[in-house]
Amino acid sequence: MDFKEGVILYIDKPLTWTSFQAVAKIRYLLCRKLGVKKLKVGHAGTLDPLATGVMIICTGKATKRIDELQAHTKEYVATLKLGATTPSFDLEKEIDATYPTEHITQELLEQTLQKFLGKIEQVPPSFSACKVDGKRAYELARKGKDVELKAKTLIIDEIELLQFDAESMTAIIRVVCSKGTYIRALARDIGQALNSGAHLIGLRRTQVGQVKIDDCMQLEDFPVWLEKQEIKMNEQK
Repeated sequence: MDFKEGVILYIDKPLTWTSFQAVAKIRYLLCRKLGVKKLKVGHAGTLDPLATGVMIICTGKATKRIDELQAHTKEYVATLKLGATTPSFDLEKEIDATYPTEHITQELLEQTLQKFLGKIEQVPPSFSACKVDGKRAYELARKGKDVELKAKTLIIDEIELLQFDAESMTAIIRVVCSKGTYIRALARDIGQALNSGAHLIGLRRTQVGQVKIDDCMQLEDFPVWLEKQEIKMNEQK
């Protein structure tokens, strides 16, 4: 293993961890193992703290491939709560409004999801890493400031209903989409298209390009894995 020359790691990001925290943890462990003070480490695609799943982490010269890896199609399995919204479109914030759900059936939901297939326009969440005047949108949103973001053109390659519970008004969907798609914003838009509301209560990224969740190691297993790796001597200088 030559981490300075470049290694690409596949990690299953834990719940509540930010993508930055996951990268920082791996950087710290690598620097300690290699006996160096600095090492380039970056990730190809941010996952929200309340999301889990495939996270591609690049070290050393492999960080030059981040843009290429970020561009890959991604697959998610998302759990939506219908009939209620939150300012963040997920569980980070409390419910701020409720809506009728009596009219929502599995058939209506399946028909509605098909409206999102192909090229769509999506306004990113204000609680997102998008930049507004040089600042992250979520920094402004968390201070209670109004954030206006422009719609982006995205592609939804596949969208399907995996499960629907009419009693709890929850739906599990699978989405295959292009780079830059916010599944939280998709939940918001699905809720509106149903003439109701919706927010995300669970999200797992199951694939990025050809990398599947089964290819990923748990972050907690990384230290043990690292100890077993043979490190090239030139890295320890």
